[in-house]
Amino acid sequence: MAFYEKDVDVMIDSATVAAKVKELGTQITRDYQGKELTLIAVMKGSLFFGMDLARAIDLPLTLEVLGVSSYSGGTETTGEVRITSDVTKPMAGKHILVVEDIIDTGLTMKFLLENLGARHPASVKVCALLEKPVRARTKIPIDYKGFVIEDKFVVGYGLDFDEKYRNLPFIGVMKGR
Repeated sequence: MAFYEKDVDVMIDSATVAAKVKELGTQITRDYQGKELTLIAVMKGSLFFGMDLARAIDLPLTLEVLGVSSYSGGTETTGEVRITSDVTKPMAGKHILVVEDIIDTGLTMKFLLENLGARHPASVKVCALLEKPVRARTKIPIDYKGFVIEDKFVVGYGLDFDEKYRNLPFIGVMKGR
């Protein structure tokens, strides 16, 4: 028995996730042809998705990571967003693609888009693996979207519960949540 089986049910299997990442990579490659692209993976949750997506994009690109937090170890956002680790290079004049694991309330992404926009990039777009629209508190334009999911607490492929389950190769639902 795998360590997660008593706690997690598979929602989106690893083959389906991999196919969607490849599809998104192909679309991004086409859309950014001839441009210098900077991917900004939002830590920690989007690191798995961001690395796989970067490998699926057939362009020279720059990779940055940005740490933000709006959770305090629970399953609900506090609504207060903080940058915990900033990018290492100036973003002025760059074509930025923010890579996020999940957009639910939209508050974190709204904060990020405002923050990055103030840095005078050439463009800023959003790529999210998951969207949970039922929880939206603000409208976020998602330029590249993997899956729309129902209001379930999900883990795996970078998503966590109390820093655990990130290493699952699929998107799963926590049992009893």
